Amino acid sequence: MKKIVSLVLLATLHAAAAAAAATAPNVPASLAKTEALAALPGGAWLALDKNALRLVGADGSERARLAVRAEQLDLRPVDGGVLAIVMDSNTERVQPVQVDLAAGSLKALPPMPEAGFGLEAACMYRDAQGLDHVFMVGPDGQAQQWLLGTEYRLVRRLALPTAVTHCRVDDAHATLFVAEEGMGLWAFGANAEGPSARVPVALRAPYGKLAGEIEGLAVLPGGVAALDEKGDLLTWRRTGANWTALPARALGGKQLVALGGAALMVNTKKGWQAPALAWKADALAPRALPIVLPRMQTEPVAQLGDAADDPAIWVNPKDATQSRILGTNKKQGMLVYDLQGKETQFLPAGRLNNVDVRQGLRFGDERFDLAVATQRDENAMVLFTIDAKGMLTEAARLPTGLDDIYGTCTYRTAAGGLDAFVNDKDGRYEHWQIGRSGGKFSASLARQFKVATQPEGCVADDRSGLLFVGEEDKALWVTSARADQPATLKMVMPVGEWLHDDIEGMGIYHGDKHSYLVVSSQGNSSYVVFDAAPPFKVRGAFRIGMDPVAGIDGASETDGLEVSSANFGGPYARGMLVVHDGFKRMPDAAQNYKAVAWDDIAKALKLED
Repeated sequence: MKKIVSLVLLATLHAAAAAAAATAPNVPASLAKTEALAALPGGAWLALDKNALRLVGADGSERARLAVRAEQLDLRPVDGGVLAIVMDSNTERVQPVQVDLAAGSLKALPPMPEAGFGLEAACMYRDAQGLDHVFMVGPDGQAQQWLLGTEYRLVRRLALPTAVTHCRVDDAHATLFVAEEGMGLWAFGANAEGPSARVPVALRAPYGKLAGEIEGLAVLPGGVAALDEKGDLLTWRRTGANWTALPARALGGKQLVALGGAALMVNTKKGWQAPALAWKADALAPRALPIVLPRMQTEPVAQLGDAADDPAIWVNPKDATQSRILGTNKKQGMLVYDLQGKETQFLPAGRLNNVDVRQGLRFGDERFDLAVATQRDENAMVLFTIDAKGMLTEAARLPTGLDDIYGTCTYRTAAGGLDAFVNDKDGRYEHWQIGRSGGKFSASLARQFKVATQPEGCVADDRSGLLFVGEEDKALWVTSARADQPATLKMVMPVGEWLHDDIEGMGIYHGDKHSYLVVSSQGNSSYVVFDAAPPFKVRGAFRIGMDPVAGIDGASETDGLEVSSANFGGPYARGMLVVHDGFKRMPDAAQNYKAVAWDDIAKALKLED
């Protein structure tokens, strides 16, 4: 039987509340034995008793009451008050509640849908986009993440430990903390656009040094605090990817309150105390980046797991609204989509990894639009012709000298021919010139060069003749794309402040006056925009968020991407960016591709054409 210990949470709604955090607020005597308590601005309180949720003034007078038998109070600030949740013990559903501080009222919002399992814990999360989520956790480890709003949406299902008694979320670091009875405290990724891998914060023997059960949680900046079953105050600080325990404080605590910042209050036998914490958070919150919303998502690929990889764009020269998006399914073949995301064609070409497209290519008197993809089973390049309606036909399989072919990109030469760059996981690059004779395509090796470690993404700028190469864990490099020039690599930027390994997909946006290089920074699920000309100035970075109204989730852990400045009409009048999405959410499904209007990116980063 789990022991329920009250957890008190202060919603720091404005600067005045944060400033007041240095001293413990006066807790009315009538609230000393509540199940859970949250301090509100102006000295008000939100108290959860066995049979009601109550809004209580600073003088202890009750201002509003909502009859409910519930537990697990959590909340987030909203305009004029807070949005709170409790777990209704009678209905086994999460009940959102709107708290209006000015009116002194509590309003029960529609209850959230049934999870399909019993509820043991629930907590809130506000993501970087400002959207509110709820985690529902069952006794057998089943868990769901839901999006709050005018319509509740299931974002994802996830597996958590069994016997979870408490959960809390650090919004700044997108970290979900869960206390597992008999085991200890775990940290999970709260961002749905990412894996739910867990990291131990503190475990019980024989796995760690935690002495007892976790009985309450509170988030600190770059860390977390808890009370154990003896009433000791425990704190852990985030240090890189690990957690460091600070000395325990024997306080005999019964309730724990976070006052904002690194301030806490503990309800002890001697009354409320505000223990001084020598707190220094080693981990800064991730860089806040602008968020743009996707305008379209393709139908999911046929296989689950890591299946989709790299997109390319074919522009219909007569009607750009009838253009096509190519996408590799590295378990099966090539997919083709229209601009609404509907699959129009599938070619079972095998394990294709990367793809690139060039149009209006000249081979003697013949003209072709061609797509080039890497085929990993055969270590070959697969050529596809593209007709006037955007239909692909396999035209050739051209062998390479690589042992483990991986990425590719293409270059339209000044004479209108086609060159292809392919790389191996061991760092080798081969530069092939595509030819045609007797109605057949061929390839001749022009150059070879190498990076020190594994590459994949690359892109050639047809305007400038530059080739950009991504060494996944190390750096972004540039060299000449021309076959008659030496392949001397010069570093554009190492992994670090802007680029987080792996460095993945790349594309070139050609505006009227400016060209931009877009790079997938897979390690932090962002997209970095550089000038595509020396000195390759960083213009900023952005993330792709979710559009709840349209029912499109965000994009994360992007492998390949492509960008075009063609006028595709509607929101894509200035072009579009297409990216691979590593995690399809809302609902969970196989991977797919997302499209973002370039105009949205340009506005977010203040880019010129």
